[in-house]
Amino acid sequence: MIDKIPEFKNQKLLQQALTHRSYLNENYGDEEDNESLEFIGDALLGFLVGELLYRRYKEEHNLKPKELTRIRSLLVDEKQLAKFAVQLGIGAKMRLGKGAEKDGGRKNPALLSDTFEAIIGAYFLDSNLTKVKPFIKRLFEPVADNIILPNYGDNSQPKDLVDTKGKFQQWALAKFGENPRYESNNGEGLDHAKIFTAEVRVRGKLYGVGKGNRKQEAEKSAAEKALKKVGLI
Repeated sequence: MIDKIPEFKNQKLLQQALTHRSYLNENYGDEEDNESLEFIGDALLGFLVGELLYRRYKEEHNLKPKELTRIRSLLVDEKQLAKFAVQLGIGAKMRLGKGAEKDGGRKNPALLSDTFEAIIGAYFLDSNLTKVKPFIKRLFEPVADNIILPNYGDNSQPKDLVDTKGKFQQWALAKFGENPRYESNNGEGLDHAKIFTAEVRVRGKLYGVGKGNRKQEAEKSAAEKALKKVGLI
């Protein structure tokens, strides 16, 4: 099991990846925070995890594109990325401002997830895709196995890999012939600990309200509430 951050040639890149903007707000200088590296890491994870799933599971288990997409969303989900960050000991290394530190930033799933993405982006810039690819595979493959393999019965077909938003969309299309519409706010609270609220409606009727550290999480929560309301879970 991988339990540490990969080795960096350029330590400044690693330092930037670990630097939250709250730290720079209190420590002025010519440094950069990790948001640009997070952007690169997010894109890399989407690509590399998608390739891993395609090469390892598509043919062997005859997974459909929507099932691969669902599994990828589970693997690059904020909660799962935060677990990887904990596994690599990232929380103790993050450079946080006093406010973020006081608010429990080192255990905050959103901050851990963002920093993990930044480290992946920084590692790519520090080395190359050839180095990043096996690191991602060794980290993600055991989790992917745990997600995929228990979902198979004797006929080797997936039992339930459609997410809550997908399930509610299926219901709405079958019932009304329309897709659900999601509306989210811009988040409330401090920058490092924002809480987003999302509402989901069909034909103008409110079916669910959810909250989360990201808009996507809030929408998933709203879809889950909607599924409970219509008796599907």
